[in-house]
Amino acid sequence: MYIHVKVTAGAKVEKIEQIDQTHYKIWVKEKAKANSANRRVLEIMKLELAKSDLKNIRIINGHHSPSKLLSVF
Repeated sequence: MYIHVKVTAGAKVEKIEQIDQTHYKIWVKEKAKANSANRRVLEIMKLELAKSDLKNIRIINGHHSPSKLLSVF
């Protein structure tokens, strides 16, 4: 399954907003430096999807962009 994520790095408050089943908006406190924001996005998505059987998440596209495509399996 693929999930589209729009990330805002450097936010004052971390939050997640689900637009629909495959689209999310995520605000993270980490800056977009040294891959820290990407790691935090993956942590947040793992917590969000903890209820389901889908445990492995990785970034397929958008490593250096606010719009990311995640593969969840």
